Amino acid sequence: MQEVTMGENAEMGLPSRLPALLGIRHPIVQAGMSWASSSPALALAVARAGGLGTIAAGPMRPEDLVAAIRAVRAGTDAPFAVNVPLYNKRAAAFLDIAAAERVPVLIGSQGGPRGHVERFHALGAKWLHVVAAPEHAVKAEAAGVDALVVVGAEAGGHPPPNEVSTLVLVRAVVRAVTIPVIAAGGIADGAGICAAFALGAEGAQLGTRFLMTKEASVHEAYKQAVLAAGVGDTTLVGRGALPIRQIRNAFSAEVEAAERAGMAREDWLALIASRSLKDAALSGDVAQGKVEAGQSCGLVQDILPAAEVMARLVAETVAARRRLVA
Repeated sequence: MQEVTMGENAEMGLPSRLPALLGIRHPIVQAGMSWASSSPALALAVARAGGLGTIAAGPMRPEDLVAAIRAVRAGTDAPFAVNVPLYNKRAAAFLDIAAAERVPVLIGSQGGPRGHVERFHALGAKWLHVVAAPEHAVKAEAAGVDALVVVGAEAGGHPPPNEVSTLVLVRAVVRAVTIPVIAAGGIADGAGICAAFALGAEGAQLGTRFLMTKEASVHEAYKQAVLAAGVGDTTLVGRGALPIRQIRNAFSAEVEAAERAGMAREDWLALIASRSLKDAALSGDVAQGKVEAGQSCGLVQDILPAAEVMARLVAETVAARRRLVA
């Protein structure tokens, strides 16, 4: 990997290699969120505002991913990313599209990066990899990834099964690797970003905060359910399998009741699989669907344009840093 010099973000005043590495103004990453950013609007808005906007390929049809990539590129010269869950049955097609379209940044998740990184480096792209344990971080660094997104238990969607918090996990990974670390999970404002840098991270990834934007392409009922939730109103559904952090609702209560009753594992897994994120995100079924959101939902009180969120995050980070220095 090419040596990248540590610089200081001119506006935020925090040391980070990410702006030079990725070509972005601010070391802020919008998480790839299925359905919410499986379209061009959110990624484009964040990229225009100086962050790393991310298209979530996971639920997309290949032709829709092509159209979204081209729409973002037509709307800005700024870098952007595509998140590809490597376990996805369409992952190979997504990677081929990203290569053909010369996507500047790939964010790989839920699978190993070895065998993919060299291909994208040859095209001049950067590869960020999502990890949830120090040992996975070390392997990803050895595979040649450019930076790591380290996701703690507070995160919405699929947090680490071991439920280690962002505070502990990020610090452990920073101590284990030399490449830049992007902290994720429980971060919704500038104070959280500043805290991530105090741990040794060089950037922050935010999901739930960007979910609560005008451009996020989920049902309004989904946004309202997240907006109404407090910091204690999420739960992990599917502990012991592939846990999902979501807003508590009738479905999560049904799963918890089944666990207390000692439901057979096969039936329990079938129950978990019987509902989906799509039910909530597209159809607006916030009672029975998987309303994925992080614990930081309790820190978000409004739904704003993504550009306004970016401007606020930068200002809040500057204020938090000045408070600490004072």
